[in-house]
Amino acid sequence: MRSALLGVLLSLSGCATSQVFVPPEQAAALQRSLAGEERYLRIAFFGTPFFGDSTKKLLSPVSPDQVRALNNPDGTPVSPGPVERVFAPGTAARVLKVEFPTAYAMSERVLYTPRTLAWVYLDVAGTPKQSPPYILLLRPGLKDEHEVLSEVERYLSKEPVKPLLDGFTETVRAAVLEKKAIVDMPAEALEMAWGYPEQKRFELEGTVKKETWLYAEGRRQAVLRDGKVAELK
Repeated sequence: MRSALLGVLLSLSGCATSQVFVPPEQAAALQRSLAGEERYLRIAFFGTPFFGDSTKKLLSPVSPDQVRALNNPDGTPVSPGPVERVFAPGTAARVLKVEFPTAYAMSERVLYTPRTLAWVYLDVAGTPKQSPPYILLLRPGLKDEHEVLSEVERYLSKEPVKPLLDGFTETVRAAVLEKKAIVDMPAEALEMAWGYPEQKRFELEGTVKKETWLYAEGRRQAVLRDGKVAELK
C-alpha cells in the first residue's frame, strides 16, 4: 500500500500541468466577482472526503466510483472517499473563493488531489460552522471567463431551486432527495437526482419521443418517453 501511494505521489509531482487556460486577468476578475456570492445547488450532490486532504471535502455530482478527476499510475481512477452525505437541490451554498491552478496554487495543493483543475470553495448550508469547505471541481479545458461562468452556473444557480423541487410529487421528491431515479419521474427530476448525463440519444417510436440518457460510461441508463422515465438499466 505504501509503495503504491508513493507511486501515485511521484507520478503526480512529475507531470502536474494546468488543465485550465483562462487568461490571468480574466481569472483575477472572476475570483473577485464570484467570491461571496450566494448560490443554490441545481442538482443533488454527494459529499465525500477530498482525496485524503482532511482540510477539504468534495462536492460531487456523481458517486465516488464514477469520479474521474485523478488517476493512479496504472490509469485507474482514484476514489475521493466514501459518500458521507447527500445534499438536496436548492441547498444554499456561498462561494468562498475560486482558485485557478496557477503554478503557485498547484505547488500549495496536496499532491494526491486534482491539482490541475479549477476549484470552487463553498460554504454549504447545513454543515457545522468549523467544518472544512466543500470543493466543486470545474471541468478541464476551460478557456475563458464565459466558459467558467457557464460551468459554475451549470451547478450553482443564482435563483432558488426549491420551488421546482416542491412541484414534484412526494414520491419523486423523496427519490431526488436520496439522489435516486425512479420510473415515471419527469426529466427535470431525473436531472436533479442523477445529474447531467454524459450522453443523450434521441429517436422516435411512432409519435413518442424516446430519449436514452447514459451515465457512468454507459453502465447506467435511463430511458425516457415523452419526457418521463420509462425504464432504468
